Amino acid sequence: MDALIEQLQVKLRQWEPDVAEQVRQSIAEIIELADRDVFDILRSRIVEQEVLDILDEP
Repeated sequence: MDALIEQLQVKLRQWEPDVAEQVRQSIAEIIELADRDVFDILRSRIVEQEVLDILDEP
């Protein structure tokens, strides 16, 4: 985990400020979802959307 944190810190300094802020917000959302144990629900929605996208393809 320490290596991941170090990599993230480097990237946040390299990215444009707006990109870095979007990443920070996304990570905060992921932490919140993990704290509430709702990742199983999220995965189900992602799979459902992937199936719908496949069905919509010509």
